[in-house]
Amino acid sequence: MLLFLIAGTFTSCHDEPDYQNTLYGNFDALADIIDSHYCFFSDKNIDWQEVTSRYRAKLNEETTVFDLFFICAQMLVELEDGHVNLTSKFSTSYYRNWWSDYPQDFNLRTLEENYLEFNWMTTSGILYKQLPGEIAYMYYPSFSSMISEVALDYIFSLLANSRGLIIDIRDNGGGTLTNINTLVGRFIDKKITGAYLMHKTGPGHEDFSTPYPIEYEPAAEGHIKWEGQIVVLTNRSCFSAANSFVAVMKELPNVTIVGAKTGGGGGMPFTSEIPIGWGVRFSACPILDAKKQNIEYGIEPTPGCEVHAPEDELAEGKDAILDFAINMLKDNPLPYPEEE
Repeated sequence: MLLFLIAGTFTSCHDEPDYQNTLYGNFDALADIIDSHYCFFSDKNIDWQEVTSRYRAKLNEETTVFDLFFICAQMLVELEDGHVNLTSKFSTSYYRNWWSDYPQDFNLRTLEENYLEFNWMTTSGILYKQLPGEIAYMYYPSFSSMISEVALDYIFSLLANSRGLIIDIRDNGGGTLTNINTLVGRFIDKKITGAYLMHKTGPGHEDFSTPYPIEYEPAAEGHIKWEGQIVVLTNRSCFSAANSFVAVMKELPNVTIVGAKTGGGGGMPFTSEIPIGWGVRFSACPILDAKKQNIEYGIEPTPGCEVHAPEDELAEGKDAILDFAINMLKDNPLPYPEEE
């Protein structure tokens, strides 16, 4: 259904100009593709006509193919969107400032050495272990790693006798949205509307459909659910699908979001091409949270739970964000009586 809605972005009833494979033809094709189909102009208060006029003026008879690429790439940076790329045979442009201007708040070596003690289990791309104090811990570094239902059954059966669950998705840059459904299904007992999606209905910057609900269903009968407290750990490098996961989880009553505001990425990306053969990827359909709020700019932690992990402390083996979550859960009763 999502693919069908996105396809609607490119089937609006208006004529597409026939661009030539020339310096100005390629520039104009890129500028017009973004103008007609990018979905966050109004949210970001961007005057695209002014931007394109400014960068088009940089072209002249001495402009090379390489110059053209980097002029176009710099123009796309004005969108301040990590989902926007221009791809040629020699380079791919990428807006990095959505995370590079912020502290990292995470160090994988610190986690592996000082908390997991180089001893953990892995399945479906998830590192998991019961930490001291009977705290269940999962680190999921990428939503590109497909999660199997069988893997989750093993994880939750082995971590069942725990005071609470920590799901660490710091540095998770996104991936496949269906993994959100698989994971969220273990934490709900009824169907929920966790998000909304809109698609473009025309070339105008305000031409959008009404929000379409994205629903999440509980895992099928027979699969193991997690019914206890959950803490989700975030940093600025949580983007795209990871950002969407946090938005859904924040709506659940037994979930606390701890760490830093996520990096955003609330638009479904789509790709097109300009005459020279370069690919262009961009945000085509905005995703909203359950309250129909834009998530392009990121998700805030639960009030009172914004925590940062300074680099000097991480270097010394201390992760303030993970410690905060452990302390939140350490006094929770175990789901089963402790053995005498």
